[in-house]
Amino acid sequence: MASATGTFTALDGATLAYGDDGQGMAVLCLAGLTRTMADFDPLAPHLPPCRLIRMDYRGRGASARTGPATYTVPTEARDALALLDHLGVDRAAVIGTSRGGLIGMFLAATARPRLIGLCLNDIGPVIEPAGLQAILAYVGRDPGLATHAELAERLSRSPGFAAVPEGRWLDEARRRTDETPRGLRNRYDPALGEAFRAAFAAPPADAWPLFDACAGLPLALIRGANSDLLSAATAAEMARRRPDMIFAEVPGRAHVPFLDEPESLAAIRAFLTRCGAQ
Repeated sequence: MASATGTFTALDGATLAYGDDGQGMAVLCLAGLTRTMADFDPLAPHLPPCRLIRMDYRGRGASARTGPATYTVPTEARDALALLDHLGVDRAAVIGTSRGGLIGMFLAATARPRLIGLCLNDIGPVIEPAGLQAILAYVGRDPGLATHAELAERLSRSPGFAAVPEGRWLDEARRRTDETPRGLRNRYDPALGEAFRAAFAAPPADAWPLFDACAGLPLALIRGANSDLLSAATAAEMARRRPDMIFAEVPGRAHVPFLDEPESLAAIRAFLTRCGAQ
């Protein structure tokens, strides 16, 4: 199986990190707001044969920190296209978690020929204020803890999560932060908090046109049953507008499912089959 990690140059000259593993249909996995390509480690072993492409958005993980004005969905969407161009990939199926799903919908509206299909993980055109407030409370701030073990214990008390696999919270702590002599440091630019707060203060945009731009594309939605970001009502409206949408609700998960739950995997496999995976 082919496997590569490396960097590519975005249109503005920023150096961004990516991973490229396997062969077959290209599947571009886009992570959440503060996350990195490692966010899809739990999913990767369960995928059917495919070419799994991941990236660290600018300001996250191993990618360059380019400042809060650049930490936007349109810029990150352009970076995703630049990565596909770098790899010589004409079209990809996109699996987008939270922020990654917003980027996926933006791509459907602005670069539809590059998409084979879109799978949304706990995100939709309406984002609940309670979920945004929860993100606002921590984004841009280090955890204030010394070790991964301490963060794992805090994460284990995350509301809405149950029956989480043994050791998963410690894995999550290691994926999200680095241990340093000064305590845990997030694996993203603290200025991301400034960018998020600016977006939070702006008048809310109507994102339904972005969702409707997915018309004709294979579409899937995975929702954490206890999500505070994607309401059951919004998911129901998405299903009403797209009766053919593959839908799974994952019990014991809030924002966001890890994607290796049985319900998540069944939806993703059905989605990839509809996209043409063998």
